[in-house]
Amino acid sequence: MALSDQQGAAVRRAGVLGKPVEHSLSPVLHGAAYDALGLPWTYERVEADAERLVEFVGGLGPEWAGLSVTMPGKRAALRVADEAADRAEVVGAANTLVHRPDGSWFADCTDVDGVVGALRVAGGFTGGHAGLILGAGGTAVATLAAFADLGLSEATLAVREPSRAAEALEAAERIGLRVRVERLDSINIADAATSHDVVVSTLPAGAVDPHAADLAKSACVLDVIYHPWPTPLAEAVEAVGGRLATGLDMLLHQAFGQVEHFTGLEAPRATMRDALAAATGHALPL
Repeated sequence: MALSDQQGAAVRRAGVLGKPVEHSLSPVLHGAAYDALGLPWTYERVEADAERLVEFVGGLGPEWAGLSVTMPGKRAALRVADEAADRAEVVGAANTLVHRPDGSWFADCTDVDGVVGALRVAGGFTGGHAGLILGAGGTAVATLAAFADLGLSEATLAVREPSRAAEALEAAERIGLRVRVERLDSINIADAATSHDVVVSTLPAGAVDPHAADLAKSACVLDVIYHPWPTPLAEAVEAVGGRLATGLDMLLHQAFGQVEHFTGLEAPRATMRDALAAATGHALPL
């Protein structure tokens, strides 16, 4: 859609779906972007689990430009779409639904961009062949796809229960990435951190704390946790002068693609970054 078409149209709508969703920072990012682009659009939070997402999307009118999707609806978002980007199919989930002019829905997974951007910009990652991921959930799967985009050829999943890594392994096969699974309580974390080019922790707050000092030995670390801050892992990385990316970096970089999908315009990245930094009290560097 051309810029003139958008500016001359009625106010359009977009939003973020999730449960819980009341603390989502997506409205900060999208609101700043639409203001900078001169678009009189609205962006709202919608409380929706996977079941309600399907019903909600089916009832939306042409004024809706698109939806950001957070947990627990990312797999449902992929299923409800009429067409999907290859990476969304590979990951098996979508965080972005784009409403096309013909009324159909297109799904993408800009979570992959979130990991790639966080590692490159905040983490200073410049290349390598192997990555270590702690955890095997949805963020871990998106990270596997990001590793492939970054040129890595293999990965290790350190998990508390290997049987829960089945879906991640299936995704890795679709991606074409060699992956092995290790138990978190038996792997030598210090050796793993130094023998892999990048470490990504997708584990919940507290779960990775006993390993923080060892993980900080990696050349590049991404800790998806950003609240409460600082995490023990962040403190450990800072103590050794390392480079650290966070979940807030991921949130920022995944939002760029969403804005571009919804508007057809280039995302005002600096404006979005500054708005996110202000909304979080400049607690983390972005």
